[in-house]
Amino acid sequence: MCVIRGIETTGKVIYFTALFPYLVLTIFLIRGLTLPGATKGLIYLFTPNMHILQNPRVWLDAATQIFFSLSLAFGGHIAFASYNSPRNDCQKDAVVIALVNSMTSLYASIAVFSVLGFKATNDYEHCLDRNILSLINEFDFPEQSISRDDYPAVLMHLNATWPKRVAQLPLKACLLEDFLDKSASGPGLAFIVFTETVLHMPGAPVWAVLFFGMLFTLGLSTMFGTVEAVITPLLDVGVLPRWVPKEALTGLVCLVCFLSATCFTLQSGNYWLEIFDNFAASLNLLMLAFLEVVGVVYVYGMKRFCDDIAWMTGRRPSPYWRLTWRVVSPLLLLTIFVAYIILLFWKPLSYKAWNPKYELFPSRQEKLYPGWVRAACVLLSLLPVLWVPVAALAQLLTRRRWTWRDRDARPDTDMRLDTDTRPDTDTRPDTDTR
Repeated sequence: MCVIRGIETTGKVIYFTALFPYLVLTIFLIRGLTLPGATKGLIYLFTPNMHILQNPRVWLDAATQIFFSLSLAFGGHIAFASYNSPRNDCQKDAVVIALVNSMTSLYASIAVFSVLGFKATNDYEHCLDRNILSLINEFDFPEQSISRDDYPAVLMHLNATWPKRVAQLPLKACLLEDFLDKSASGPGLAFIVFTETVLHMPGAPVWAVLFFGMLFTLGLSTMFGTVEAVITPLLDVGVLPRWVPKEALTGLVCLVCFLSATCFTLQSGNYWLEIFDNFAASLNLLMLAFLEVVGVVYVYGMKRFCDDIAWMTGRRPSPYWRLTWRVVSPLLLLTIFVAYIILLFWKPLSYKAWNPKYELFPSRQEKLYPGWVRAACVLLSLLPVLWVPVAALAQLLTRRRWTWRDRDARPDTDMRLDTDTRPDTDTRPDTDTR
């Protein structure tokens, strides 16, 4: 219903779907900063962990995440930009989008980690309470005789005097950093960790409605660009006859997407979601972005592209833009892509499963994908990119076919004018008067 008339309806709905998440984030930020443990969550967020930063997988995840965050190489920007006026300042739009996106990510991370700090503190205190209760029951201490602050000293004293009795107790290692490290990402953050945190907050139902309402509007506004990137090219290419209304094409695309996504609602849906998340987009987005940059800069031509921008904005791109387009961006994309491929071959494809019989449950058990799933992963990694050479080959064959038709339509070479009937070469104007 939101995209049924294209940009006409999307432009109206986007005011709500884009602004409502900011409102909810602000409410969560104000509430989160007042919760106990929020400061610890923010310190954890802004304290760099050099051991983690040395892992190349972290940088690869960050590089692919920015593609999802900015919707790069999805086609949505191009589809929406096609509705702009030809003289639109595209350079300013690109800078504004990048800055607003990064500031929004930072703003959201502060709100999220203030709440996650509250959850980690809450879990840490519950861990201490369970250990204190075990000590009280074992050594017949009076209730509430051991406070959380006194627990380390009491435990050290008991370890020195009664080491065997303490060793038999089911005491857990309670470290706040460990609970902060357990912060999940992706679906686990939204539907497990953050949801559990909301349950511990006063007025949990209200916060739950706000949080999932925000998730719904975020997903909806994201799909606007994704669906528009499919519908706009189909309309431009003319896949359906002109008498078929745009509303019918929009409904058909949404129906196909809906039916395709039902696999994620099955009992194995979470595993398929992880497969699609890891293989259907990351590699393809890197390759498509690389081909876009190379196609514009080296095939279409840097000079022609800069002339187009100068005609649109009234100013030519600075050396910074030209350097990034010609060298930096292609090199970075190619490096990330090669590193991603190396990591995939370095470690066998695996997934983490919920197994109640696993000795470390509730931690997830790592298992290897079966052969047919690995084949599906390879197929998902190659199919979207394969459309580029297929489309290029189709264009090449179409142009050659029209070239052959033009040759067949030309007059025979024997019917050209006789050389005696051609005008005298001396009658041409003098070179000085041209």
